[in-house]
Amino acid sequence: MTSEVADHMADGTADGLPDATAEDAARHAKGTPEEHPRRTHPDQTRPDQTRPDQTRPGRTRPDSELPGWERPEDALARAVEVLRTPRPAILPRLSATLAGLVPHTAVAQLSGVCTYSPTNAHGAADLAGRITSLELADLAGAVEPGRPWQGEAVLAGRPRPAVAVASAPAGSNGALLVLVREHGTPLPARPLAVLQQFWELVTTHSHHRAVDAAPVHAAASRASAGARGRAIAELSGAHASALTAILAPLRSAALDDATARRSATELAVDALLGLRAGADLDRELSEEPAATAFARLADELRPLLRHSPVRLDLLAPSAGDRSVPADTAHTARAAVRSAVLTMLEQDDLTRLHVSWQFAGDALRAVVRDDGPGLLAPDALAVHRTTDRVAALAGRLTVDAVPGWGTTVTVDLPLELPAAPVAQDPLEGLQPRELEVLDQLAQGRRNRDIARALHISESTVKFHVANILAKLGVASRGEAAALAHRAGLPSAPALFAAS
Repeated sequence: MTSEVADHMADGTADGLPDATAEDAARHAKGTPEEHPRRTHPDQTRPDQTRPDQTRPGRTRPDSELPGWERPEDALARAVEVLRTPRPAILPRLSATLAGLVPHTAVAQLSGVCTYSPTNAHGAADLAGRITSLELADLAGAVEPGRPWQGEAVLAGRPRPAVAVASAPAGSNGALLVLVREHGTPLPARPLAVLQQFWELVTTHSHHRAVDAAPVHAAASRASAGARGRAIAELSGAHASALTAILAPLRSAALDDATARRSATELAVDALLGLRAGADLDRELSEEPAATAFARLADELRPLLRHSPVRLDLLAPSAGDRSVPADTAHTARAAVRSAVLTMLEQDDLTRLHVSWQFAGDALRAVVRDDGPGLLAPDALAVHRTTDRVAALAGRLTVDAVPGWGTTVTVDLPLELPAAPVAQDPLEGLQPRELEVLDQLAQGRRNRDIARALHISESTVKFHVANILAKLGVASRGEAAALAHRAGLPSAPALFAAS
């Protein structure tokens, strides 16, 4: 938190009180004694009274603007509470902490600081669950880092009053925090200034944790980034199919201009409705019948060949009522769509055959053409199809026979082994305990630890006992071994960077 905001919160001079006179303010600024008691706000004490939370005798504060945040130490204590919270629970804790400063019904963040959870929301279920990353991205374009914003923004599908602050720690892509309010009454400048600096502190701390992440956190971030990458690739593939379908009638020499425009418009509307319906369905279902999944694929493929001489043959799975995990169905459709788009780029192509079948505990998708048979094994790399299939422990093969055509086969397992949830064994330790454990991992004795951390040996013993209990180990050596597996000892800036 900057000194400017600390001064804001401690400032209680006469210019902050509407009923204080200019003469009073001048006399106070000169430090001269007052001949008469100054008039006070109803919630403030007279100069001859003392309040436990009053850090500067004779000075007052506009408490109505910053309830519970009057003193700098109040804000710092709240910041410590948030920074000590495990990352998955930071946004709910942040919401609860800021409720007294900026009342709100939901909070959302769009963060390029840490890939662990770049888009998140918390609050009323019917509101937080419907705020999209696209809405946050649109709002982010209107909010400058360091300058609080308040007004109406489209969130959860309609305009709502909101307050937003953005920060951009050095070396990061920046972060946006949005507080959705019940009404649009403008907030004073002081709460907005405190909110801005509070968010700067949180995002800078998160940036340090991302840059100097322990191995377990780095693995979690990579896994999260992979999942988001697959989702983005799926949407990119759908968009590519829609654009290809729209361009087909516009390029067709068999259609006049009016017919081509009408056909392209219809395809565009159908594509938008399809994408929206697909997003709704993906949100509601985790599995779908194979016949339904294949029908969705057929609906996506037909527009690609509507104005093409290439014939499309579709063979649905025989066990159409068998359930397919949503991730598996998404990946199978994306792989088939990519294969079809790649094959359509060949010359002398007259026929495409697409089929889905179950092969034991796997779903097999096959795309076969009668083209020249010259596709390279890595022909689908441009669509990242191989990566998407491998992410689900699947296999993709391209079998091209010159003069006979090409066959693309995708095998995707229907059941994946449950991936163990990696948990950081040090997550429950307080910052000071992490510092002590870092010293333990370097093999230092209590005396050396006390000297390095500027605390007493008895305090070191107290922290060591707590560390052993929280880690569930019986000795300092076991604690040190566990610390080494978690990435300690670290550089001397462990506490500042974690």
